[in-house]
Amino acid sequence: MNIHKEITTATLKVVKELYGADLPEKMVQLQNTKEGFEGNLTLVVFPFLKISKKKPEDTAQEIGERLINETSVVAAFNVVKGFLNLVVSQEAWIALLNDINADADFGYKKAAEDSPLVMIEYSSPNTNKPLHLGHVRNNLLGWSLAQIMQANGNRVVKTNIVNDRGIHICKSMLAWLKWGNGETPESSGKKGDHLIGDYYVLFDKHYREEIKELVAQGMDEEKAKQEAPLIKEAHEMLVKWEQNDPEVRALWEKMNSWVYAGFDETYKALGVGFDKIYYESQTYLRGKAKVEEGLEKGLFERHEDNSVWADLTNEGLDQKLLLRSDGTSVYMTQDIGTAEMRFQDYPIDKMIYVVGNEQNYHFQVLSILLDRLGFKWGKELVHFSYGMVELPNGKMKSREGTVVDADDLIAVMIEDARRTADEAGKNADLTEEEKQEIARIVGMGALKYFILKVDARKNMLFNPEESIDFNGNTGPFIQYTHARIKSIMRKAEAQGLNISDSALGSNATLNEKEIELVQKMNSFVAAVEQAGKDYSPSGIANYCYELTKEFNQWYHDYSVLNAEDEQTKLTRLVLAKNVAKIIRNGMALLGIEVPERM
Repeated sequence: MNIHKEITTATLKVVKELYGADLPEKMVQLQNTKEGFEGNLTLVVFPFLKISKKKPEDTAQEIGERLINETSVVAAFNVVKGFLNLVVSQEAWIALLNDINADADFGYKKAAEDSPLVMIEYSSPNTNKPLHLGHVRNNLLGWSLAQIMQANGNRVVKTNIVNDRGIHICKSMLAWLKWGNGETPESSGKKGDHLIGDYYVLFDKHYREEIKELVAQGMDEEKAKQEAPLIKEAHEMLVKWEQNDPEVRALWEKMNSWVYAGFDETYKALGVGFDKIYYESQTYLRGKAKVEEGLEKGLFERHEDNSVWADLTNEGLDQKLLLRSDGTSVYMTQDIGTAEMRFQDYPIDKMIYVVGNEQNYHFQVLSILLDRLGFKWGKELVHFSYGMVELPNGKMKSREGTVVDADDLIAVMIEDARRTADEAGKNADLTEEEKQEIARIVGMGALKYFILKVDARKNMLFNPEESIDFNGNTGPFIQYTHARIKSIMRKAEAQGLNISDSALGSNATLNEKEIELVQKMNSFVAAVEQAGKDYSPSGIANYCYELTKEFNQWYHDYSVLNAEDEQTKLTRLVLAKNVAKIIRNGMALLGIEVPERM
C-alpha cells in the first residue's frame, strides 16, 4: 500500500474532473500534517488555484469532498486556509503495515543487471604505518556509502588504492635493515603494520639527530635535511626500487606483506572490506603513459625543463604539474593511471572518491583532466569530502603520542562497552563468550554511530565516553531498543504467539500514536532515497534515532504483552517486530550490527 501514491493518483483525477486540467504528479504536494492539527497528511492546494480560479478554502473543500468518494484511503478531511488536511483510513494504515511486515528488505531497492555501476574508493592507506583515527572515519564513511548506494538499486564496487611506493616506504625499509636485527611480526608479537610503523618512527628519530648534528657543524637547516646521510640512503634505495633491484624489491614485498596482514586485521575489526584493491606501484607507470598520450593529442604541454603541465586557466584554475622534469610522476599522474586501470576492469557509470577535504582542489582538477582524457564519468566524479576527526586531549594515548591508532581505539571501545554493561549488571545471565561478543557489537556500534551521525563535511570531536551512553543519540541507545524488542518477541513466543507470517485482518485498528509510528516506519524508504541522493550516512543515522525515540515513547505509553485484548496484542507485536526490522536494516546501512540481547 503506497498511501502517497494512492492519494496523488486520486487527486489528479479529481482535479481533472473539477477543473478540466491534466496536471503532472509533481504538482501534488503531500506532507505530514503539522502537530496540533487533525489529519495525517496535508495536501497543499495553492498550486491548483490558477486552474480552479477560486479561493484556497473553497478549492480545498471541493477537492476534499471529491477525494472521500474517489478513494477509500481518505476517511475524513478538514480545511485550514490553503491546506487540505486528510485523515487516512484505518484500512489503509493496516494495509501499509502488512506490506512492511511482508518485506524482509523493506526500504531497499534491488539492483538489476543494467543498474548503474558505482565505484567507491576509500581507505587509501600508506604501507609505512598502521591505520589511524582519520582512516577510521574514512573507512566507515566509505563502507556506509557503499551500502546506501546499493540499497538505492545501484551495482556497487568497493575499491581501495594502496600507497605502496615512494620515499616514505623506503624510510621504513632502511630503518629495518639498519636496526631491525631480522625482527618479524612473529618474533616481536606485533601486528605487521605496527612493526613497520615503529621503524618509520625510528628512521625519523635518527634522521632528526643527523640534521641536528649537521646544523651544529654550521650547515643551514634546509640543506642539512637534504644532506643527512640517512635521507640520501633512502633516496638511493628508492632509485634501486624503480630500477627493479631484486634485493630491494624482495625486501619491499616481504615488509609490505606484513603490513597487509596487519591492515586486514583492522579492516575485519571495523567490519569493512573491498571488492578490488589497486596498488600505486602498479598504476603510476600507467599514469605516465596516459599523460604522454595526452601530450601527443595536444591536451597538455611540455615546458623547457622537460616537465609536463595541464593548463587549466580556461576553467578558472591554474596550471597543474603532471610529470616532473626528471620524468617522475606526481599524485595526480598516479590517480589518472588508477582511473584507466579501473575503467578497463569495470564499466563504471559513477566514481566516488572518499577523501579528506584537504584534497578538494586535487579532485576538482582530476575531474577536468579525466574528462579531457575521455573518461565518461570524469566530469561528474564525486569527491565525497569529509572533515577532520579528533579526540579530546588526554582521552587516549597513541603509540607515537600524536596520532590515535585505529587498533587502540577499537580495543578501548570494546573494553568500555564491556565495563559499562558489567557495571549496569545488564548481562549477568550470559556466558563469558556472549558477554564479550555483545561488548564487541556495542563498542563498535558506539564508535561507528558517533562518527557517522555527524555530517561528513564537518570536522568533529569523537568522545569515547559520550558515544557509549545508553541514552540519547548514540549507537547503544538504538541497539538496546532493538534488543528490548527482541526480548518482547521471545516472551511472546513463550506464550505461544508466533507472528512470523501473520497478516493483520480488517478488524485490526491503530491508535493515533501507532499511526504516527507506522508513518515514521514508512518514511524509511524516503530516508534511504535521500541519503543516496545526498551521499549522506548521517541522514540514515538520524532516521534510526528518530524511529527509536518514537518507538520508546509509544512503548512507554502502551503495553504490548499485557494489551487489553488478543487482537490489540497481535497488532502491537507486528508493530514492534517491524520497528526492530527497520532498525536492523537502517543500522546495517551504517555497517552497525544490532544484538539480539543486551
